[in-house]
Amino acid sequence: MLPIVLASASPRRKELLEQIGLDPIIIPADVDERIRWEDPVQAVQELACRKARFVADGFLQDGWILGADTIVVHNGKVMGKPASRQEALRMLSALQGESHSVYTGVCAVRKEGKNRQEAVFAEETKVFVHPMEMWEIEEYADTLEPMDKAGAYGIQGAFAKYIRCIQGDYNNVVGLPVSRIYQEILRAEQKQ
Repeated sequence: MLPIVLASASPRRKELLEQIGLDPIIIPADVDERIRWEDPVQAVQELACRKARFVADGFLQDGWILGADTIVVHNGKVMGKPASRQEALRMLSALQGESHSVYTGVCAVRKEGKNRQEAVFAEETKVFVHPMEMWEIEEYADTLEPMDKAGAYGIQGAFAKYIRCIQGDYNNVVGLPVSRIYQEILRAEQKQ
């Protein structure tokens, strides 16, 4: 298999790839991450492609370059990473007692010599959150865990106690649907 390059500095994404036996090269993409699309699938796919293509353009070896982007969508509104504790409190207050969707877009660029192929997809996972008291929301916000996560929470952290259930891929909520990535890469490698 060709080397795997992760176009992200996310420690969670790196850990997920390592969990399935891949040892990614980390080359964070320096791209504009503003969302310009209303459709969440289109938004995450385009941002993932922007990241993967940016790194692929500068990567001189053959390999798989993975770009990914994750957003939380609640009642039709995209929730990115909170910019402040107050914004985290607002996001968490909106999510408590409700369901929302987590979308991760993935762009896998296969670069071999001058040839390039892309596999682009998005994965959706529905997340159901228990009702929370305001003191619980404030206590969680004080952990600072929400500050670097879409929707102001990490399912793999202290917020796990508030997750009632999910429908879909758990790893997608963490930030990377690794099972689907592996299957896409495996199929593409077998065709070569």
